[in-house]
Amino acid sequence: MNKKLAFIATLLCVSSTSVLASATEKTPALKEVAPYPAAEKGQVRHAIFLPTVENEDNLKVEISMGKTMQVDCNRHMLGGKFESKDLKGWGYNYFVLSDVTGPAATMMACPDQTKHDAFVVIPSATQLERYNSKLPIVIYTPKDIQVRYRIWTSTDDFKSAEVK
Repeated sequence: MNKKLAFIATLLCVSSTSVLASATEKTPALKEVAPYPAAEKGQVRHAIFLPTVENEDNLKVEISMGKTMQVDCNRHMLGGKFESKDLKGWGYNYFVLSDVTGPAATMMACPDQTKHDAFVVIPSATQLERYNSKLPIVIYTPKDIQVRYRIWTSTDDFKSAEVK
């Protein structure tokens, strides 16, 4: 019985070590990838490095930007100008968010007047990008803006549309 427990404990240690190693895998410095410009005064440069996976064509990256704010029951949003720019001579792109305004909100009467923390997004800065583990997604934002992302996945199976 003790040999079985020792074996299981060894397996757990090995699997935890491999998970920990992949979780702490270091991403390269951005300057090692390409000469992305430094952030301008008042801005921050964000970089999203994606892990290599099989069938990257089946994945998309949704990027969302905004602020965590105290809000009531209304729907809140921020405004902003979001644009893609080319990294001259490299064929890569990066994104710049500027002119952040707001917040704007619906005008519903909130019965209890309580407030809570919520991530208030900039709808014009929500972007769906191709999954590419070879290049980072680089985004320049004002200092007080958070960049979040999530991975969307699909399968290779396509359905046929009906001809009517």
